[in-house]
Amino acid sequence: MNDDVKRLIDLIAGMEEEPAVKLASELLDKGVDPTLILEACRSAMDIVGKKFEIGEYFVPELILAGEMLSQIADVVKPRITSKGGAKRETLGTVLIGTVHGDLHDIGKNIVTFMLDVNGFEVIDLGIDVPAIDFVAAIKEKSPQVVGLSGFLTLAFDSMKETVEAIAEAGLRDNIKIMIGGGQVDEAICKYTGADAYGLNAMNAVTQCKKWLGAAA
Repeated sequence: MNDDVKRLIDLIAGMEEEPAVKLASELLDKGVDPTLILEACRSAMDIVGKKFEIGEYFVPELILAGEMLSQIADVVKPRITSKGGAKRETLGTVLIGTVHGDLHDIGKNIVTFMLDVNGFEVIDLGIDVPAIDFVAAIKEKSPQVVGLSGFLTLAFDSMKETVEAIAEAGLRDNIKIMIGGGQVDEAICKYTGADAYGLNAMNAVTQCKKWLGAAA
């Protein structure tokens, strides 16, 4: 990772909105791989998340970080899309949302963005989504994959409840469920009843492609 990309991470993590967005644009103009910019965003958000956990950052910082991510994504997305040439057919539909009791959407937004540019149709239910809303959306949209996001540890119970609600509605056998965010790992995956967990956005994309039989 070159020094400019490292500086971008520092600017985002340091809440330097204008310089961060400007540098991202400059790096793209220099021909830096857009995926490196996205990786810098992910690394920066990891730092932001840790600062939030220890009480150094609060909700306003999370909101600002999300705004920076959105602005950078607006600049990066056309570059990735243009590299792919003609628009591909949709690889499948992914329903995603932050589970009930959790208001964090930074990680979810990164995953949504990466799924989108990789050819998936993404339906984003937003934050603090009750299990019943996931069930209703699955019935209406018939996604192949459902992504449950959560940053806080309390989200694990909400993820479990959501998976159970999907099963009780008779919809579990028709979909794959992935969880992500915070400290998710194999143990949490088993606890919630999900099929897999995503360590990062690219991992989530790779898993979705594997499930849907697309070339990784």
